[in-house]
Amino acid sequence: MDTIRNIKEHHQTAMPPRVRWGILFVIVMSVFMSTLDSSIVNVALPTMSKDLSVSSGAIAWVVSIYLIAVSATMLLFGRLGDIYGKTIIFQIGLVVFTLGSLLCGISDTLVILLIARVIQAIGAAGLMSNSQGIITQVFPDNERGRALGINGAFVALGSLVGPSLGGIIVDYTKWEYIFWINIPIGIIVILLSFKLLPRSANRIDEKVDMPGSLLFLAFIVLLFGGLGQVQQVGFSSPSVLISLFVSVILFCLFIRREKRIEMPLLELSLFQSKWFSISLICSFISFIAIFCSNIVMPFYLQDALGLSPKNAGAFLSIYPLILALAAPISGYISDKIGSEILTLIGLVLISTGLLLMSTLSASPSYWAMGMYMAIMSLGNALFQSPNTSLVMSTLPRNKLGIGGSISALVRNLGMIVGITLATTLLYQGMSAKVGHHVSDITTAGTSAFLFAMRIVYLTAFTICLAGAVITAFRLFSRKKEQIQ
Repeated sequence: MDTIRNIKEHHQTAMPPRVRWGILFVIVMSVFMSTLDSSIVNVALPTMSKDLSVSSGAIAWVVSIYLIAVSATMLLFGRLGDIYGKTIIFQIGLVVFTLGSLLCGISDTLVILLIARVIQAIGAAGLMSNSQGIITQVFPDNERGRALGINGAFVALGSLVGPSLGGIIVDYTKWEYIFWINIPIGIIVILLSFKLLPRSANRIDEKVDMPGSLLFLAFIVLLFGGLGQVQQVGFSSPSVLISLFVSVILFCLFIRREKRIEMPLLELSLFQSKWFSISLICSFISFIAIFCSNIVMPFYLQDALGLSPKNAGAFLSIYPLILALAAPISGYISDKIGSEILTLIGLVLISTGLLLMSTLSASPSYWAMGMYMAIMSLGNALFQSPNTSLVMSTLPRNKLGIGGSISALVRNLGMIVGITLATTLLYQGMSAKVGHHVSDITTAGTSAFLFAMRIVYLTAFTICLAGAVITAFRLFSRKKEQIQ
């Protein structure tokens, strides 16, 4: 085993299969924990608000600050992974995440809890930004799609399983166990990572762009902060407009700096590959569309149809169950026939599912609704892992860290834009239907909710269909290049 660990990075594909799949287990468990913690606390917020004696608006920062901190530091850790080695940054992130989980569980004030969530998020950024790079480095071409597919399935499962798992934990134990559950898993995965993960190659003699990192951090904080206020105060609010305007200025300054310095935080030359850029755009679009649905469905099942949280959670489990089964198969097929055709079929299926979901009424056929969700989930499984494989296959080996962090950042941005878009359209649609401002779904009535929900689904369908058109362009363009 020691011999295996000392193999340099460019020789990792010579590892025995049992070692490669052991490494994948370490990575998917780490990524699952980090994505799970972005959504698992949602259902516990009311209980946490009472225990910590704070308002519901204040406790919502427990969710927001995690997403902000992860997204703001992801590029930095991707760059550090390329300089110091993806494995060591991944392991540091894993240790910090586990420590942050412990601190979250013992927090007795909101301020301490928020600080602990930032620590937890920084650790999550470290491991998430380097996970795809390690997989791409370790697995040969004929297994990479399957490995990335399994990883993608656990990323999605972490986001989708969070609310139902959090509800079970809060019902039977205390909210602190939402964080403490990570500690035994984290310790086991840390020990396995030191035993299995490939030892990093010698560090590269390059520097980290700290001013650029601070500019990017400020951009993300203002962007997410502004978008997070939209549901309460609307896009026309001065605070939202100022936050978004300043964030755009900071982003422009960040890009200007990255173009001028010799060792940038964000390697803009990567975007010169149109296949890398197109694949990221398609990923961004897919997560916008998927999270438009994810934010609306729980309200539809519980408020419009009157299902209990337990029954709604059971129905929502259709999506992650099919995704978990289909994503590895999708990755395996992409290894055999290529990724482009699968990504196109995937986005077409997601678009079809979104369009069908827009037809749901106050008394739907549950079999039909389950089928619509299954179509969306299958489409997501067919799209995500082959698309990730396309993204990572365009990168040089010494840029896998920053490339993986860009991919994960795009995923997070798609999630937050999808959530913001869905909630904005939902509340504006209900307000337009009843003729006055609505701030609560239950007071708007089922008719107004269904009207607004259709707007959300039709918008998500249009966005996803545009992604399918872009994917079709990528497919036919690459085939044309291969013929020439």
